Amino acid sequence: MYVMPTATVPLSVPRPAPTWARRTAHAVALCALPSGLWRIAMASGVYVGYTDQVLRDVFAIPGWGIAYVVGLSVLTELAALFPLLLVSDRWRPLRPRTLAALSWTVSGLLIVVALWQLVVAFIVGSRTYMADGTARAVWAVAFAPLFAIPALMTAVTWSYARRHRAAPQQA
Repeated sequence: MYVMPTATVPLSVPRPAPTWARRTAHAVALCALPSGLWRIAMASGVYVGYTDQVLRDVFAIPGWGIAYVVGLSVLTELAALFPLLLVSDRWRPLRPRTLAALSWTVSGLLIVVALWQLVVAFIVGSRTYMADGTARAVWAVAFAPLFAIPALMTAVTWSYARRHRAAPQQA
């Protein structure tokens, strides 16, 4: 049997993500974890610094607020896993150029959200509901890592864009 020779076109494979970028992508997911656990504790009835009346009137807990708070925790953690797409060689849901543009957009939005959260954290309304002392300190420790996410995401995005800009794009 005669086999026709075929020309093989070498696929352009970008360089693998550097170790620092992989670790940074994993750090994003870890930074979102403490605040998610804090929210789940709040939804579960663990005292986190809010009175029962505040939980009931402001957060609708118990009630639909539980689904909202747990859903927000799950959604936040799923979103925090996004940078892993940028360092993984296994699954590419979008073309590299599209994924890079999306990543830059996400990085920009995260910076805006982080700045907005800083403003919200310092207004009077956000400070009057929670008890002072240990509860506020635990809240601060749980939510502080979220402010590292924009910088970490931007670093992973920069690494991804740099690696894929150097490699020729495949159709």
